[in-house]
Amino acid sequence: MPEAKIGVIGGSGLYQIEGMSNIREVKPETPFGAPSDAVILGELEGKSIAFLPRHGRGHTVSPTEIPARANIYALKSLGVEWIISVNAVGSLKEDVHPLDLVVPDQIIDRTRSRTNGFFEGMGLVAHIPFANPFCEQLSRILYQSACDAGARVHDGGTYVVMEGPQFSTKAESALYRSWGGSIIGMTALPEAKLAREAEICYATLACITDYDTWHESEESVTIEMAIANLQRNVDTAKRIIGISATRIPEKRECSCATALKDAIITDPAKIPRGTKNDLKLIIGKYVK
Repeated sequence: MPEAKIGVIGGSGLYQIEGMSNIREVKPETPFGAPSDAVILGELEGKSIAFLPRHGRGHTVSPTEIPARANIYALKSLGVEWIISVNAVGSLKEDVHPLDLVVPDQIIDRTRSRTNGFFEGMGLVAHIPFANPFCEQLSRILYQSACDAGARVHDGGTYVVMEGPQFSTKAESALYRSWGGSIIGMTALPEAKLAREAEICYATLACITDYDTWHESEESVTIEMAIANLQRNVDTAKRIIGISATRIPEKRECSCATALKDAIITDPAKIPRGTKNDLKLIIGKYVK
C-alpha cells in the first residue's frame, strides 16, 4: 500500500520538519543500495509526507556521494508522486539577494562524476523528455505558497548544477553569469532526471545563501556564511512546504506522470531479466 504521495528532500540545514505527526521511520531496500538516511513518514497539515534528508542527518554525505538513485527509488517505492526539493544555492544575479528564494524553471548540468539515470549499466536505453526539467504544476504551487508565506521569492530562473564540493572560482562564477544562470548549487542533479524517469513530479525551492564568488562588493562565499543564511531561511521553507502540501491535488494533470511512456527504445526481448526485476517499480507498466 502507498505510504505517502508527497515527498520532501531536505538539503543542507533541513534535516527534519517540525509539526509532523504520527511519525515513524522506514528504511526501504532498493536495487541501488541504501538511501541517504531513513525516510521519515508522517502527516503534515493532514497530508501524508515522506521526508528524506539528502545529506543524512548530521550531514555525512557530500554532494557527489549522494545515493540519488537509491533516494528517488526509495520514495517511489513508498508511493510518492510529488517531490519538493529544498536546496541551498548561491546567487548569480544582482537582484537575487541572499535570503531570497527561487523556484527555478531551467537547469544547466555541470556535474561530471555522477550516474545520471536509473538505466545506465542496466542494458536498457530510455530517452526521457527533459526540455522543462521541473514540473510546471508543482513549481506553480511552490511559488504561490512562498508568496502567501510572505517570502521574497523569484518565479523562474536557471539553476547551474556544479560538481562540488568545492565552491566556484571567480572565473567559473563569471562564466555561469554570462550564460544567464540565476543560481548555482550542487544537488538538483541527477535528482531531477531520476524523478522524471520515475514519473515523479519534481520541483525545487532554492534558498539563496550568498552571492557565490562573483560579487565584488560582497565577501566570497564561505561555508559559515552559507549555513548561517540557510538556517535563517529554514523556517520559511518549512512554512512553504506546509502550505504547498495542502494545495497538491490528488490527481496529476502534467506530463510527468507518463514521461517514460514512449522513452524506452530498447527491444523488450533484449532487456536482461535481472533489469526487468530490479526496475519493475519504474518500467513495469511499459515492459512486461
